[in-house]
Amino acid sequence: MSYLDVFILPVPKKNLKRYKAVAQLACDVWMDHGALSYVETVGDDVPAGKLTSLPLSVKLKKNEAIALGYAVYKSRAHRDQVSKKVFADPRMQFDWKKAPFDGQRMIFGGFEQILGAVAKAKAATKKAKPRASKRA
Repeated sequence: MSYLDVFILPVPKKNLKRYKAVAQLACDVWMDHGALSYVETVGDDVPAGKLTSLPLSVKLKKNEAIALGYAVYKSRAHRDQVSKKVFADPRMQFDWKKAPFDGQRMIFGGFEQILGAVAKAKAATKKAKPRASKRA
C-alpha cells in the first residue's frame, strides 16, 4: 500500500491566485523528486462545526478558504527519500513570511494507506455487428 503526506491550511481568498502558483511549484518539485502523485484542492463545500470541523482545525477566518493537498509515495521510506530531496531543492528556499497563506495554522501529517479502490472502466456493452464479406 501507498504512503501519503496530507496537509490542510487556510488561504486568504484574495491570495488564491498566488497560492495556486506556489502549489504548482510544489507539485513540480515533489514530482521531479519522485512522488507518485501530487494533488492540491480548495474547499467549496466545507461546513463549519461546533465541536470539530476543518474550519475549526485551521482557525479559519472570514474571507479565507481551506486548501487541502496530498502527495503519494510507494512507502514511508520512499516518502522520507523524496522529502529530503524536496526540502534541499533550491526552488523550495523562499521567504515563508511572504507566503500567500498562514503556515502557522497548517495541519499536516504522514499516513500509511490501509485501504484503496479505483473505479474500473466500463467495457463497451454494444457488440460490433459482423461485417458482410465481399466476394469477387
